[in-house]
Amino acid sequence: MGRWRFGLADGIRKLGFRKWYERELTLGHAHLALTLVSCLGLLMALELYDRNSPVAERLSDALSLLLCAGVGLWSLRRYLFLLMHAEATANQAICPECEAYGRLEVTAEQPVDDEVQVCCRRCRHRWSILP
Repeated sequence: MGRWRFGLADGIRKLGFRKWYERELTLGHAHLALTLVSCLGLLMALELYDRNSPVAERLSDALSLLLCAGVGLWSLRRYLFLLMHAEATANQAICPECEAYGRLEVTAEQPVDDEVQVCCRRCRHRWSILP
């Protein structure tokens, strides 16, 4: 993946769980900011639209309106996905034995259903995290 975005297993291996979690939330909130900017663009496109203007200008305004709406919906959906993914993973990052939060390392990953086998750094208990 890119320099900023890692998968769950790669992210925990390279960054550690807490840093991976922080980056997922940061990326999600960047999508939220894009949603807000798209809403502003949508309001400006609505303000510019005029029924008495020439057809080419109306089409341009309608295209701007559709583009802002599409980007806004995509970024809102992406924000919600990233937030839910990070929270669901964080809820599983607690060791069932010693209740240590986020102190884990990846031992194996199952490519079929993206299950990640992890091991607690404190007590060495093993469990799996589902995305």
